[in-house]
Amino acid sequence: MRLQKYLAQCGVASRRKCEAYILEGRITINGQVVTELGTQVKVGDLVTCDNRLVSDEQKYVYYLLNKPMGYVTTVQDEKGRPTVMDIMAEVKERIFPVGRLDYNTSGLLVMTNDGELTYALTHPKHEVDKTYKVRVLGAVSEKNIERLQIGVMIDGKVTAPAKVKVLNRSKECTEMTLTIHEGRNRQVRKMCECIGHPVSKLTRIAIGEITLDKLPRGKYRPLTLDEIAYLRRVGGLDAE
Repeated sequence: MRLQKYLAQCGVASRRKCEAYILEGRITINGQVVTELGTQVKVGDLVTCDNRLVSDEQKYVYYLLNKPMGYVTTVQDEKGRPTVMDIMAEVKERIFPVGRLDYNTSGLLVMTNDGELTYALTHPKHEVDKTYKVRVLGAVSEKNIERLQIGVMIDGKVTAPAKVKVLNRSKECTEMTLTIHEGRNRQVRKMCECIGHPVSKLTRIAIGEITLDKLPRGKYRPLTLDEIAYLRRVGGLDAE
């Protein structure tokens, strides 16, 4: 098995992050530092990360967090801001977020130590839907709704078609749900800015069929077995 995949399966971090650890020289196999991506791990090999033994016997855990605004979606923050890890400090396992929510964005966030699932859910090829409740300034016209549905230009590239449903509309603001499957940086905010309606409030309310339901903001709960199975299925892992 490739080293970065092995590390992810052992819950060290997401596969992309594990690749960075390898390139930084933080991984050893049988006492030798390995910096080449794709290095094979064989049965019986002793693998360490930052001098800590990595084991594939680690128990995977999966949580659903209703992230409040004012927290960054990282394990650590160089600016000293609160992170989602502060909310989940009582969880004993070494977990990390699946994807990101901006500092000023609230809502649904999956937290786990399953690096392979994290990689699968964030890979563009699986097109996992993410639904947001958005409040923007001003009354959004039907023409601009159609622009979001067709795709708009942000960062030099047209977005994939979005699903849009208007909930409330007035001169002052418009509330709507927006469903996308891409995961580009600050994508929903940039899409709304592109049509001339800046976001004033943004909450992610669903990933595929997984919803916040009645989970209070700032609280978390374990995912059910059915929810875990669903995420594996939409991530394409059951086919492997």
